[in-house]
Amino acid sequence: MIWWLFIATFFMMEGVAWFTHKYVMHGFLWALHKDHHTHENSGFIEKNDSFFLIFATPGILCTLLGSYFGSDFSFAIGIGITLYGGCYFLVHDVFIHQRIKWFRHSNHWYFKGIRRAHKIHHKHLGKEDGECFGMLWVPFKYLKRSK
Repeated sequence: MIWWLFIATFFMMEGVAWFTHKYVMHGFLWALHKDHHTHENSGFIEKNDSFFLIFATPGILCTLLGSYFGSDFSFAIGIGITLYGGCYFLVHDVFIHQRIKWFRHSNHWYFKGIRRAHKIHHKHLGKEDGECFGMLWVPFKYLKRSK
C-alpha cells in the first residue's frame, strides 16, 4: 500500500468534513442535520446519522475497488477515508456527545479544546451564523484556553 497517500487522504478528509459540514449540512441538507442541533429527535438515532452512510460510501467503494482491481492508489484512499470516519465517530459521537460513555474524564488540553470548540458550534441552533465546523483541527483560541 502507498502509505503516504493513505496519510494524506486522512488529513485531507478534515477539509472535506469542514466543507461538507459548513456548506452541505448547514446548507441544502439542513433537514438531515437539524435534529443534531435542536435535539428534536430525543432517541439514540438521529436523522443526522444518515451522514455516516454518505461519508462511508466513498471509503468502502475505494477500498473494495482497490482490492478487486489491485489498485494501491484506490485502496490507500479508501483506507484513509475509513480511518478518518472511525476517528470522527470516536471524537464526535463518543468523546464529545457521549453517545457511548467512554473517555468521560479526559483533561488533556487538546481534547478540552475540541470540546470547547464544538460547544461553541452547538450554541447556534439554526443553520446560519455557525462557527467551528471542523473536528480535529479547531481554531487555536480554543486550544490556547485549554492549557
